[in-house]
Amino acid sequence: MTDVTISITRLPHGESLPLPSYETEDSAGMDVRAAVETAMEIPPGGRALVPTGFKMALPRGYEAQVRPRSGLALKKGITLPNSPGTIDADYRGEVGIILMNAGKETFVIERGDRIAQMVIVPVIQAGWREVETLDETARGEGGFGSTGVAEVEEVG
Repeated sequence: MTDVTISITRLPHGESLPLPSYETEDSAGMDVRAAVETAMEIPPGGRALVPTGFKMALPRGYEAQVRPRSGLALKKGITLPNSPGTIDADYRGEVGIILMNAGKETFVIERGDRIAQMVIVPVIQAGWREVETLDETARGEGGFGSTGVAEVEEVG
């Protein structure tokens, strides 16, 4: 099932790698692979911009959300500090993935490793209507745990 077709261009350093792909029939996200020439290391607490070896042209009205892979997050502490990362429909540069190592050991990325997942979603651009007052709700101005967390612990 293909609902949206996206134009994609491989870059020279991504030539031999598979394009982003769904690993199962009902996957929401496509796995994205690292297009590193040589192994890249991310020390604990470190972060790196990992090349993917492709550019794409999303249709107007869509975005690509880049998200962590759950297995890497759980097993190795690898996440995306800006999750989800947004790729806008008018961006035409190489897709890069910002990875952060929240684990306790250096993480090594090899060429072709699946490093993130990418979900294509429709975008709605909202407009503003400035008003003097907002309508009342049962919740009102309660926030930051007001609907179920007993205590808020201050940090700092």
